[in-house]
Amino acid sequence: MSYILGVVLLACTTALTCALPGVFVVLRKHSMIVDGISHAVLPGIIIGFAIVGDLDSPVLILGAAVTGLLVVLGNEWLTETGLLAGDAPQGLIFPSLFAVGILMVSMDFQHVHLDTHVALVGDMNLAAVIPLTVGGVNIGPEYLYVMLGLLLLNAGFIAVFYRALKITTFDRQFAEILGIRTRLLNTAFMFLVSVTVVAAFNAVGAILVISLLVVPAATAQLISTRLSVMFALTAAIAIIGALAGFWIAYVLDTGTSAAMAVFYGVLFVAVAVAERTATRLRRNRHQDVKSEETSATLVRSASVR
Repeated sequence: MSYILGVVLLACTTALTCALPGVFVVLRKHSMIVDGISHAVLPGIIIGFAIVGDLDSPVLILGAAVTGLLVVLGNEWLTETGLLAGDAPQGLIFPSLFAVGILMVSMDFQHVHLDTHVALVGDMNLAAVIPLTVGGVNIGPEYLYVMLGLLLLNAGFIAVFYRALKITTFDRQFAEILGIRTRLLNTAFMFLVSVTVVAAFNAVGAILVISLLVVPAATAQLISTRLSVMFALTAAIAIIGALAGFWIAYVLDTGTSAAMAVFYGVLFVAVAVAERTATRLRRNRHQDVKSEETSATLVRSASVR
């Protein structure tokens, strides 16, 4: 497999892996919590890398994901205590953990050498450098198969718990009446999101991953609020953004992950403007129809008189 094809496939796989759970993240209004997770996993990644020495190691991914889960559990605990209200718990927890991670990177913790720029925004091209060879044949980047495995895990989890996730997303109290263990399901789902964030770290960093998780689903929600349609649109937008981002990066000689994030943002704005314009035209057309009906009624009334 050629290097360019490997980068393209890695971009598409990473985008799709992040976008699938992103649908429920957007519908549950957990975007800022995911932003907190993406920052909080940094010290866990550094400690894990110091132990195993491989950013693609499943041990590192699972271990660092636990750090991200601390944001979710800590946020719930602080909210339940009533000590802090709103999103204040997130503002307390994730900047602290992220700052610890930045300090660890800057100080070469345990001689771990991670470039700060790569830690923040990732490098898709660099992530695709190490090939996986089987029988002397290059079958693509090693990191591609890590993300493929996680894509199957995300798709499988959503398929198995689709009904429970849908009910708990739209009516948590009804879900509890049905006997669904909402807290356990939410913790499991957010842990899966945390695993996704850590796995995508090598390609898109601690900051740009939020774009891949949230923006495709948010864009799809502007077009349709039907859940099955949202998933289809989210997957399509994720793949289109990955391909367009790679092409932009190739032409401008810049980072693929950053180009993907920019394209997703531009696409969201374009869809939002188009949707707003279409809504306004429909409203004006409806008002014109009502005006014509009113005028016709007045004319008929005048004729009868």
